Amino acid sequence: MATQVNRRQFLKLSGAVAATLALADLGFNESNVQAKTKALKIQSLKPTPTICPYCAVGCGILVYATEAKDDVVYTEGDSDSPINQGSLCSKGGSIRQIYTTEKRVEKPRYRAPGSNKWEEKSWEWMYEQIAKRVKETRDRTFVEKEDGIYVNRTDSIVSLGGAALDNEETHLISKLMRAGLGLTYIEHQARI
Repeated sequence: MATQVNRRQFLKLSGAVAATLALADLGFNESNVQAKTKALKIQSLKPTPTICPYCAVGCGILVYATEAKDDVVYTEGDSDSPINQGSLCSKGGSIRQIYTTEKRVEKPRYRAPGSNKWEEKSWEWMYEQIAKRVKETRDRTFVEKEDGIYVNRTDSIVSLGGAALDNEETHLISKLMRAGLGLTYIEHQARI
């Protein structure tokens, strides 16, 4: 059964075929267009390589920021990274929002025991509070001997390493936690 084509349908089909042939004959190359549009966004910006902070995989990310480093313009997977080879998961692809969101906390906040509100504090004050509380907890819970054997440990503090730490940083943190503070519970995000 033959299909009837009216004049309007014939002209639409003829126009579509002509446009397709014209583009094919002109050498339209989609990859060239993609490359040029990418350059427009980040043409004058220098990429800064970094590591995605979300999980323990450690995917490489290129961050394009303004010269003043006050705005992240664009992020993409680092194609030179042997881990992700330029691809990113949905969380890594949205990494720019960590910096650009208006909900981003930029100063330390402290909520006192029993309080229902957060107060902004200085970094120095926070460092002093953390150091004071770590020392107090270690001194209060330190076990020198157990059953006549020297153990020199504290079981009341835990160290948890993050995915953005490299092997050298993790090694140094582990040494500090074991030898410096006597921690036994030392874990890393990659094993959890």
